[in-house]
This record gives sequence, C-alpha cells and structure tokens, in this order.
Amino acid sequence: MTVPGTLKRPNYRPLFHYAPAANWINDPNGLLYHRGLYHLYYQYNPHGDTHGNMNWGKATSPDLVHWKEHDVALPQHAHEIFSGSAVVDWRNTSGFGRDGMIPLVACYTGHTPHNQSQFLAYSLDDGERWTYHPEPVLDAQKTDFRDPKVFWHQPTEQWIMAIVHPVERQIELFGSPNLHDWTSLSVFGPVGATGGIWEVPELFSVVNEHGESHWVMKVDLNPGGPFGGSGVQYWLGEFDGVTFSARTPARWVDHGKDFYAAITFSGTPGRTVWLAWMNNWQYAQQVPTPGQRGTMSLPRVVTVQNDPEGPVLTQAPVPELTALRQQEENWSGEACLNLQAGQGHEFRLTWDGQDAATVRLKFISATGLEAIVEVREGILRLVRTATEHTKNLDGYAGEHLARWPEIAGMQDLHLFLDSSSLEVFGGGGRVVMTNLLYSNQPITEVEVQSIDTELNGQHWTLSLM
Repeated sequence: MTVPGTLKRPNYRPLFHYAPAANWINDPNGLLYHRGLYHLYYQYNPHGDTHGNMNWGKATSPDLVHWKEHDVALPQHAHEIFSGSAVVDWRNTSGFGRDGMIPLVACYTGHTPHNQSQFLAYSLDDGERWTYHPEPVLDAQKTDFRDPKVFWHQPTEQWIMAIVHPVERQIELFGSPNLHDWTSLSVFGPVGATGGIWEVPELFSVVNEHGESHWVMKVDLNPGGPFGGSGVQYWLGEFDGVTFSARTPARWVDHGKDFYAAITFSGTPGRTVWLAWMNNWQYAQQVPTPGQRGTMSLPRVVTVQNDPEGPVLTQAPVPELTALRQQEENWSGEACLNLQAGQGHEFRLTWDGQDAATVRLKFISATGLEAIVEVREGILRLVRTATEHTKNLDGYAGEHLARWPEIAGMQDLHLFLDSSSLEVFGGGGRVVMTNLLYSNQPITEVEVQSIDTELNGQHWTLSLM
C-alpha cells in the first residue's frame, strides 16, 4: 500500500512537445517560416522557473517536430520584451534591409511598470542576430496595450497590426505601409467572453477545401475560460482591409484547460499552422516541474469546415508528426492496451455515427485511474483526476465537457499522450481538448470500451529517435 506523500514524482519532461532545457516559458512569439526553417520565439525567463525577466527565447525546426534550442534572441534592456510577432519583409518596406539582404522584422511590446509600447527589432542574417530599433513605433501612453500580431494584407498593400487593449476587452486594428508609421483602422469588441482581460489577438485568413476564404479573429482571456482560468475564443467573418465583421458568435477554440496564446506561423506556404502555450494562468507557476515550467502544444493545421450550423474552425495535428510513429497496433471492438513507459503514444479511433454510441478510454497507472476520455450522448467528456503531485494546484482536477459536433458518417477521436499532457481531437478536429496531465505514476494501460457501435482503433508508440 502506498502511503500518501511518498510517491516519487515521475519524469514529466515532454518527449515530443517543445520545452526549453530549463527555466520558465509562456506565450509563443514571432512564429515564422523562412528558408526551410520554422522559427519559434517565446516568452522566456533565463533566471528562474516563474514569470518575470521577460526575454524572447528561441528554437528552430526543419519540420515542426525536431526542435533545436538557441540562445536568447531578444534580451531585455531598457524594458522587458513582451509578446509580439515577426515577419519577413520581402519588399524591404521597413528600410532595414541593405545590400540585397532581406530583413526579418519583429514587432514586440516593450514593457515597463507604467507603459507598454510597440517596438521593432530586425535581423539581416535570417534570425541569427537581432538589432533593436531604438524608438517605439506605436505608443498609446497606456499601462496595458500589448501583443501586436502583424501580417501583410495584399489587397490593400499594407501591413495590418492586431493589438489588444486588455482592460477594455478590445482589439484595435492598425495599418502601415512600412512597419514604422501606424494608422488606426477600426476597433473590435467588447463582445463574446469578457470575464477576464483580453490578450494575444490574432487576425488571419484560411481557405477551406472548397476554395472558400474565411477570416478568423481570435483572442485569449484570463480568467473566464470555459473551465476556469485562461481560455481562447474566436469568431469567423470578413475583413475588408479596415474592419473585421463577425459572422458567427464567439466560440471556444479549445475545451480543455491548457491552451493559451495561440498564434500562427507567418509565411507557411499553402496552409495555416499555429501552436500555443500549454498551460493555464490559474496554476502555471505552481506546476510540479521545478527548474523548468512551460511547454508548447503540438503544432496544428487550422482550417474551416462548412457544417449544417454554419462554418466552424477545425484543428488537426500537423502531418509531419507521423514521422514519430514506431510500433503500430490495430484492433476492433474493446481492448486493453499496454503502454511502454518512456515513450509517447498516439491513438486513432473511428466508429459509425450512431447517436446512442458510447466510446470511452481510461488511462491507468500503477496507482489507478488517471484520466477518462468519453463520447456519450452527444458530449465529449474528459475527466482529469487529482493526484499526489497536483493537490495544491487550484483548478487542476475536474471534468471538461464539449458538445459533440452533429456530423453524419464516420466519427473519430485522435489522441496524443506525452509524459505530462493529453491532447484530444474529435469530430474531424471540430472539438479539441488540451490538458496537462501530471499523473501519480506513468500511464501504462489504456482500457478502450465501446457500447452500441463497432469500434476500430490504432495505436502507435512515438519517439524522436
């Protein structure tokens, strides 16, 4: 019998999600694709494992799967380096390029206790070294005014910046011909969920499989998420170069607890890819991983599907992740899967679309049940149980619910289990739940149950080797 308080903490370091070797991270920043490399910048504290001393850390990847950590890219100086974005200035509108060199330009929030203003930094060697532009390019003389997301809008031939007024729950859109001089275009909000401050806005377009273009407005809030703490909401609509007009109500991007500050990669050809900080401000600074706190979600392809109720945002893990697959196991009906410790795991389940069907997965360690994922009576349900190592995390344990999408034909669940997380994609990516999972002991067994349907399943072990 295990005596409470004597459990040895498992190794929670992720196997196939990005996390730096040490210290604190939160929001992804400056995501871009350039010359065959994905650049991931992020909020980083090089001096500790809690929030503070914000710099931009850096990692790069050729495939969104294998990441190389680099030295700090944008260190704090006269101000902390808060969140922002980065672009490739192919036309050299900024004037930073010279001798034919194409500048990468970062637009970030410079933070002091009494002011948040927007600054530029640029690189002429593909992100190896960065030079600060000394003066702010946008200063509203406010304490809270941050998180600029910049993109090039071809129809109006200008840069567009989406930036947030957190306390007012508003996103302001600005336009610029050169990244230096910004003109206010319009203001969106307050609307939707306003129970907490707004952060990390994003405006981008996606094209669905029918060639139809949709604009997505996204913003995070804290608190006020669907199950406590932080969360992410979005609208679909139209953007004419000045104003975003919503055509759908506000919806949650993710129905789990741990998906925040998602932003898209600039410059990804032929698709839209984003990732997020996999944590929740409700307990982020107390998670049981002392020495290194903060992980990124899996990168995801974002698109829009036309459903009977209208267009909806969908997310799918990037196909590059299939390179991690090792051993494969297939089954029909119910199953009891034995998992090898020290490896990641991917599960794919499909079944005929019967409203009365129940599909359930129980994740079990040597000390008992750790989590449940279930589809029943039109609801996706995830239960995260309290553990010895999370008993002091307010809001960790609980039940997360989402309405299962009303789609005909084959139904599916797609799950990724890492050392300290569980990501669930359902209904063709229409409903997603992202959760940290600090189990008592490593999960070594998954019980798969099905009622009133014929279930088919696949399981892969995942490894970066």
